[in-house]
Amino acid sequence: MKIRYKIMLLFTLLVTAIISLLTGSVYYFTKLERKQVYSKRLRSRASYNMQLYSLMGDSAFGLLRRMDTASIVGLISARSIGIYTDYGKVLYRFDMPGAPPLTVSQSLLLDTKAKGEIYFSLGNLEAVALHREAAKRDFIVVVAGHDDEGLERVATLNKILGISLVLGVCLTALVSLLFARQLLRPIALIIREVKDISSYDLSHRIRAGTGQDEMSQLANTFNDLLGRLQESFAIQRRFISNASHELSTPLTSVSSQVEVVLQKDRSADEYKQVLASVREDVQQMRQLTKSLLEIAKTGSQGGIELNEVRVDEVLMKVVADVKKLNAEYSVELDFGEFPEDEKDFVVFGNSELLYIAVKNLVENGCKYSSDKRSVVDLSFAWHKIYIRVINRGNVIEPDELNQIFQPFYRGQDTSNIRGFGLGLALAQRIVALHKGTIHVASDQANGTHFTIELPAIKIFN
Repeated sequence: MKIRYKIMLLFTLLVTAIISLLTGSVYYFTKLERKQVYSKRLRSRASYNMQLYSLMGDSAFGLLRRMDTASIVGLISARSIGIYTDYGKVLYRFDMPGAPPLTVSQSLLLDTKAKGEIYFSLGNLEAVALHREAAKRDFIVVVAGHDDEGLERVATLNKILGISLVLGVCLTALVSLLFARQLLRPIALIIREVKDISSYDLSHRIRAGTGQDEMSQLANTFNDLLGRLQESFAIQRRFISNASHELSTPLTSVSSQVEVVLQKDRSADEYKQVLASVREDVQQMRQLTKSLLEIAKTGSQGGIELNEVRVDEVLMKVVADVKKLNAEYSVELDFGEFPEDEKDFVVFGNSELLYIAVKNLVENGCKYSSDKRSVVDLSFAWHKIYIRVINRGNVIEPDELNQIFQPFYRGQDTSNIRGFGLGLALAQRIVALHKGTIHVASDQANGTHFTIELPAIKIFN
């Protein structure tokens, strides 16, 4: 069921319940008020008869009969009136034409004598019985009647309320449907516009309008999501394109060399030269494949084992291994003042991945700087660990600072140096996996600074 119909149904049921409660209350209190008014009128008639009989005695019966006969169409529509002794003898009784004779049980008379006043029903008649105890007379007056006018008024009100309830429910359903359609119109527009968006064209944006309501916030959220998706798809396409190019180059080289060497018999030295070239291309593909797998591995935290890692131990291993890569590489390691609590220089992460991230930065610093030298500085502050890697290589242009962390991106001044452009992208993913950040600053005076900020394990305690 569409949400507009759910809103209509819910709103209609809610309003129906409210209207039903109001109409039911009006009907109930109207019935109660009619009964109370009619009971007062019956009691007033019974009191009048009682006073007249008390004053005139048996001589009042003729006057009462003339009055009752004359009031057949009287105010209270009284149908039956009776005066009884306390032991059940009928002193006076008047029944309107067509009405059943008034019959009162002995138990009712005794109950009336005990209580003084009783309201009760005789079939479809409402009745009141009053007891009067005088010096010479002890009697009970019973007046019963049918409130034709009052009951008709209540029945008419009941019809009006019923018709009003039905019309109110129908009108509510119609209005709620129009209200729901108007309320959901912005969502319908968003749905139509989202249907026009595909992975091939993410440049389309939803019209958010200038309002500050929830619909505008929803549209802006969708637009932000589309912007991130567009950027992710663009990075993915560039990644696939660059990966395919980087993998096809050594494969083409290997294939060409093998085809050339197989065209005719070669000497042993020529075969060795070709095999050495092929081995170099295979090693290049192996290194590229390894880097791609490491990037894929950092894409999901669920498959990585995380433990307590001392950052100083990782840095010392990185410095030692980078120096082994090339005799010309020089790495200087500076430790700041260690915090008193050991937890402040321990991170919760994966030592192998942290090693790869820092090693890529240090190796790049040695590789791309003219003096083949990198400085690694470790400091601590506010339960955070800062690793700075500094080199004096070529300055990175400001427009390139935001692009150097993209896979396969290489600066203009690095085209003559062997590499794939995956080291910084891999380092950034690893640092993000450890809830940290990486920043870069580059200028002629201070060189290039890569700063890794990692939360110490103590910050999570």
